[in-house]
Amino acid sequence: MAGGAGSAASTESDVSQEFWDALRVTTQARIGLGRAGDALPTRRVLEFAAAHAEARDAVHAPLAVDTLAAQVAEIGWGRPVHVRSRAVDRSQYLRRPDLGRLPETDLGQELSPAEGADIGVVLADGLSPRALHEHGPAMLAALKAELEQRYRLAPPVLATQARVALGDHIGQALGVRTVLVLIGERPGLSVADSLGIYLTHEPRPGRADSERNCVSNIHPPEGLGYAAAAAVAAGLVAGARRLGRSGVELKDTTDHTGSRSIEGGAGAT
Repeated sequence: MAGGAGSAASTESDVSQEFWDALRVTTQARIGLGRAGDALPTRRVLEFAAAHAEARDAVHAPLAVDTLAAQVAEIGWGRPVHVRSRAVDRSQYLRRPDLGRLPETDLGQELSPAEGADIGVVLADGLSPRALHEHGPAMLAALKAELEQRYRLAPPVLATQARVALGDHIGQALGVRTVLVLIGERPGLSVADSLGIYLTHEPRPGRADSERNCVSNIHPPEGLGYAAAAAVAAGLVAGARRLGRSGVELKDTTDHTGSRSIEGGAGAT
């Protein structure tokens, strides 16, 4: 009897393990972790601690500005200008999000209007400088390939201790119609190197978050790929120019087959 009961329990456990193993390959979420008595197995606890440490490291790692600037220059978009926010260091940046949205100095002293340029691009460290290091140059190259035949591009700008809204000041100083901010997204316990692209049409200080569009979760191979993200961003740029605005009224309706459509919402003209 005991042997039979044990065998049945073992079979049940094997079936359960196969079920969770099949699901785990489809997601980076922590699912089906198992139990050790009343707690998680030691292996899972250690994995969680390591992921938490990785996320913290991603937030606090400084951006190697000179290295990134050299990589960007090799793409052929121009050597980037480096600007800073009013946050004097990482500690203040994390405690005072408002300072990360404002330029350290008058940008007119650092940036010259890009005569005739349609689009400006800002590479910002955000909450994961690691994401910008790992994906920024390749993402910029994909955007260049997607946009350069249709639009005039301003030289790129590197921004440190930066929040998304700093791009509004930069875009206004450059005199561009649309600004794209490539920024390290907040690290999670599954992904610490995710990059986002925030698009703002007619950038100027005071723009609300509802006036932006975001392409997020860029971190191939698990996340969105560079070419796919660039195609979505290009579609949003075209849609924003057509509508005369970006934000909640501008929608990317790409479906699972890859069929892409950019639509204007209620009130669009």
